[in-house]
Amino acid sequence: MRLILASASPRRLELLARLGVVPDAVVPAAIDETPRRGELPPAYAARVAAEKAAAVAAPASLVLAADTVVAAGRRILPKAETEADARAALTLLSGRRHRVHSAVTLIDAAGRARHRLSTSIVAFKRLSDEELAAYLAAGEWRGKAGGYAIQGRAEALVRFLAGSHSGVMGLPLYETRALLRAAGYPLG
Repeated sequence: MRLILASASPRRLELLARLGVVPDAVVPAAIDETPRRGELPPAYAARVAAEKAAAVAAPASLVLAADTVVAAGRRILPKAETEADARAALTLLSGRRHRVHSAVTLIDAAGRARHRLSTSIVAFKRLSDEELAAYLAAGEWRGKAGGYAIQGRAEALVRFLAGSHSGVMGLPLYETRALLRAAGYPLG
């Protein structure tokens, strides 16, 4: 059974490998990821994952897509493109809890779409100016939702996590495995 990953994320490839899965193709989806007016973070993550999968759908193939959103209340934090973006996000998240919504969509060989959503709660310690400066200087924030990568240096700044560590990284493995199994994909 042919599996296409609709993502250019090296983290998603790494996470799939933890399930013993190597996609037959990696085809990043080119879609508009702009949040809609009034769209709540869980709905946004689910919509984007579904649109990514639909954009890459191919006959007689499984297509797996995901989207991960860091949310402070109803606010969707963007992927940090500049150090100023990362500083603003991390300053907002410092010392408080936030949610990470990671949506997964799998389109099966018959064209049916199945969806799962993982929501995790993450709390950072209150970041000192020195901790924030050191994290920003490391550059790990580039292109990361909310300006951080939990699998890197930021993990030492997390005082609390309830939910899926892999979901916060970008692909909730429990939900992904369930979707693959339901579609008949062979897993060990």
